[in-house]
Amino acid sequence: MLRLLGAFSLLGLIGWVYGEIYFNLGSNVVAWVVHESKQPLQILTKRGEWKKAASMTPGDLAGALITRHVEEGLRWSTLKVRRPAGAWRDALQSILGAEVHVVVIQPEHFEFSASYLPKFQVTTSVERLKTERLNFVITANFRDPQGKPLGYIYHQGKQVNAAFKEWSGSFFVKAGRPYFGPKSLLDEVPGAIEEATQGYPAVMKNHTVFSYIDSKPDAFFDGSKITYRALAGMRRDGVIVFLLSGDGGVMNVSEAAELARKLDVQHATLLDGGRALQYSLNTEDGPWHFAALNTELDIRRHPFDRQRSPVFIAVRKRAPEIIRVGQ
Repeated sequence: MLRLLGAFSLLGLIGWVYGEIYFNLGSNVVAWVVHESKQPLQILTKRGEWKKAASMTPGDLAGALITRHVEEGLRWSTLKVRRPAGAWRDALQSILGAEVHVVVIQPEHFEFSASYLPKFQVTTSVERLKTERLNFVITANFRDPQGKPLGYIYHQGKQVNAAFKEWSGSFFVKAGRPYFGPKSLLDEVPGAIEEATQGYPAVMKNHTVFSYIDSKPDAFFDGSKITYRALAGMRRDGVIVFLLSGDGGVMNVSEAAELARKLDVQHATLLDGGRALQYSLNTEDGPWHFAALNTELDIRRHPFDRQRSPVFIAVRKRAPEIIRVGQ
């Protein structure tokens, strides 16, 4: 009997490791147990107390950030989060944990661009990071069921994919400087578009969250759905801020927008999230990757099918002489 129990335990352990590697199992267990919760997101404060994200001040939020990696012009921090869901669900969250990541990048030290393969073949953040020797990379445009990108894409000054009228957000580069926010910024910032991708929905402008984020979250997008989110924004000084779901750190759009506002984000848009979300970051300990679900195994059965995207936003350290000019 003991041998049998040991064999089952070993098989269970192997199955869990397999699930973690290919399906981000622990993260998705947490995402599943909280996705129907009506309770708001909570954040672990510097004092070790759980506090509603909506009740936190910008100072509270800054104090709750746990530094994970710092280099010149880039900082990666983590917020420990949870969402009350009742009894055993809360116990699972406590065991497995949940995180939201904040990546802050200074454009004078890094250049931004669209990243994709010929004919928009689907790829992964891991492949983009390695192939292009990037410092950070994240999913950009939404895609259709066949994997083709939805929305405009500009690369090296040329438009390579058509606009998608309904998408209200944008990433773009003009005069070497990156911008994130509503499409209206494209007309307000002078100069030719050098790099760009569309996002959806636009979340805020001039530190003001758009009213539809709270009043009509499900009219045009699944705003109230608790899922993996990726928000990209910029502060008034031009510093870029990414607010990203990590393992188990699922949010609705309103929660992501409120956290970004308290991080002093001025303009912001969502990027592709949900099962498609993946991003990679180079650190002194080697590359670090997040993928919401399977990106490797060719499984043709929903919801376990392979999640690959055609377009990414790439961030690469600038050459030293360019940094000196920018400074």
